[in-house]
Amino acid sequence: MTYRVLKTEGRAKRAVMETVHGTIQTPVFMNVGTVAAIKGAVSTEDLEGIGTQVELSNTYHLHVRPGDEKIRQFGGLHKFMSWNRPILTDSGGFQVFSLAGLRKIKEEGVTFRCHIDGHKIFMGPEESMRIQSNLASTIAMAFDECAPAKAEREYVKHSVERTTRWLERCRREMNRLNGLEDTINRRQLLFGINQGAVYEDIRIDHAKRIAEMELDGYAVGGLAVGETHEEMYHILEETIPYLPQDKPTYLMGVGTPANILEAVERGVDFFDCVYPTRNGRHGHLYTNFGKINLFNAKYELDERPIEPGCACPACRRYSRAYIRHLLKAKEMLGMRLCVLHNLYFYNTMMTEIRDAIDRGEFAAYKKRKLDGMQNIVYDGQ
Repeated sequence: MTYRVLKTEGRAKRAVMETVHGTIQTPVFMNVGTVAAIKGAVSTEDLEGIGTQVELSNTYHLHVRPGDEKIRQFGGLHKFMSWNRPILTDSGGFQVFSLAGLRKIKEEGVTFRCHIDGHKIFMGPEESMRIQSNLASTIAMAFDECAPAKAEREYVKHSVERTTRWLERCRREMNRLNGLEDTINRRQLLFGINQGAVYEDIRIDHAKRIAEMELDGYAVGGLAVGETHEEMYHILEETIPYLPQDKPTYLMGVGTPANILEAVERGVDFFDCVYPTRNGRHGHLYTNFGKINLFNAKYELDERPIEPGCACPACRRYSRAYIRHLLKAKEMLGMRLCVLHNLYFYNTMMTEIRDAIDRGEFAAYKKRKLDGMQNIVYDGQ
């Protein structure tokens, strides 16, 4: 891997990252395909057509179904889903948070009750690395605990210490796996994850400790899980300066267009979030003039596209009225078109961000974008 910062504006970074599966231009939004598919019937060809650079899949879910060993037999996740660009796999660590009622944490790792049929699953750092090695993703995430944002300080302190020990185990196991002759992707990259809830001193100390490990990249995890936007921005401002500036920085699970713009300003390269797909499936659409809800009756006879001037597959051909009809009729095509529009909006926004940093105009672009999106009652007039 090589990572080169091409331009900066304040803390905002414009960089390029070369991987075994291709080049990533940053800042970048990774389109979330939890089980190796984007929810809403979006195909690999669709992702290519809307400018997706990186697809993100979930280690825990693919381990449960269809099974990482089966994907290994196909030659890895790229061949399994017919995607030849970079893939990042999260580690299963977020499920330590999201499946809190179905898991038990020990030093060795975490025992889950499968959310599908209740059978026991054990996953620790070594297991997570082996699963991700079987998936043969471009970037593997270290196994960690994502503690709730408002957890008690003493709990967070001990959790972060354990996450650091787990990261050391992840690194050792990744190095071992990448040295095996039969490993599919022997150049798999490992990103460590900074944790610490909303306690800035714990965050900073943890950032310093993991920065010494000389990993391929660094993520900030455990945000957008209960804290305010202001608290999130504060943690980013205080923490990111202590992560290596010559390595990519990834803000996990974030967020809205405004969140992304604020985080880019604070030095973040990589983003992912389910918002564009989840909102799209419910008819909530992002535009440069705010969000619109196609279920509103005022769009019943609206002949205009979702956003005039948008070049996404939905806006190039279909009217708001038609897509609204599909949604009301519960036709999959309606959800698909809305998801495509939202992902195109996000991917296009990242291109605009990169171009703005290249020109030294990111601050002006950010203000213009945020001002435009304030009009949440936009009706296209």
